[in-house]
Amino acid sequence: MQNKQAIPINKENFKQILSKGFAWVIIVSIPGALIADYFKVPLAWFLGPMLITSVVTLGGLKTKMPRLVLSIVLIFLGLYIGNYIDKDLFSQMSQWIWTSLIMLAYIIVSVLLVSKYLQKFSGYGKKTSIFSAAPGALGPLLILAEDEKSDLSQVATSHLIRLIIIITVFPFIVNSFYETENIKEIENIIVNQNIGHLLILIFTSIVLILIFDRLKVPAALLAGTLVASGFLQITDIATFKLPSNIIDYCLLILGASVGCRFADKTFNEIGKNALHSFVATLFLVILGLLAALAATFVIDKNFYTLLLSYCPGGIYEVAVIAIFFDLDPEFVSFHHIIRLLLILFIVPVILKFYKTR
Repeated sequence: MQNKQAIPINKENFKQILSKGFAWVIIVSIPGALIADYFKVPLAWFLGPMLITSVVTLGGLKTKMPRLVLSIVLIFLGLYIGNYIDKDLFSQMSQWIWTSLIMLAYIIVSVLLVSKYLQKFSGYGKKTSIFSAAPGALGPLLILAEDEKSDLSQVATSHLIRLIIIITVFPFIVNSFYETENIKEIENIIVNQNIGHLLILIFTSIVLILIFDRLKVPAALLAGTLVASGFLQITDIATFKLPSNIIDYCLLILGASVGCRFADKTFNEIGKNALHSFVATLFLVILGLLAALAATFVIDKNFYTLLLSYCPGGIYEVAVIAIFFDLDPEFVSFHHIIRLLLILFIVPVILKFYKTR
C-alpha cells in the first residue's frame, strides 16, 4: 500500500534501490541510451532504455524500478516543464475549455468504439474491454478494474503494448515531418543561479504533491510540481533552470520504468494480445487525429501540439516528447491531466450504464 503513495519513503523502497533488479536496470539502460544516441534516434535517452529494458524484462531478467527513484525523477521533470509556464499562460486557458470539451467527446467515443471491437474480436469480457479501451490512465484504471473483478492482466497488457507503440512511433513521425530543432537544451549550467531557489522549488513541490496525493488528485507528482513551479516563477519568488545532462538521466529512468512494467509477463502473453492491441491503438490514434483536427477550429496551436495532446499515451511519457520537440509542454500536460480526470469520471458512468441495461 505504501508503494502507491506519490513519494513512498519507506524501508521497502530503500531496499529496492540497492537490489539486483534495479542494478540490472541501470546496467542495461546506459548502453541502450548510448547506442540510441549514436544512431541519432530521437529522444534517445528515453527510447533506448525503454526498448532494451522491455526486451530483457520480457526475456525473464528480474528488473525493478523503485517507486521512490521514479518519483524523484518525475519531480525534476515537472520542474523542467514548469520552466515553460509564464504569465501569458492564464490568459490562454480560457480557450482551453473548448479543447477540453473535445477531449471529453474523444474519450467517450474511444471507450464505446474500442470496447465494442475488443468484445467482438478479442474475446475480452465487457468490463475488461471498457478498461482496456480507455485512452490512458493505466494506474487508476487497474484499481477500478480490480474492484470490478476484471482481468487485470489483459487490461495491463493492452495498455502497455499501446504505450510502447505510441511512445516509440510518435517521436519518429514528428522528427520526420515537423521541422524543428530538438529540445532547447541548456548546454552549460547557467551561471549565477541561486541554489536556494532550487531548494525552494523542490520543497514547495513536495508539499503540494503530498496535499494533492491526499486529495486523490490524478498525476499528483506532475500536477503538484507544475503548480509549485508555475506559481513561484510567475511571482519571481524562485526560478531555476536544470542542466540538460540531468534531464538525460531523468529520461533514462523514466524510459526504463516503462520497460520494467513488463515484469511477470512473457513474449507469448504479449504476442497473444499484440494484434488486437495494435488495432485498438490504431482506432485511438485515428480518433485522436480527428480530435486534433477539430481542435484546430477553436484554438490557434501547432497541429503536432494538438495531436500530442490527444495522444493515448502515458502522461509523463507524452510530456517528455512535448519537451523534446518544444511542443507547448504546459498545454500538452494540462490536457493529459484533464484526460485523466475525465477517464476516471466517464469509465464508472459507462460501467453503471451497462449494469443498468
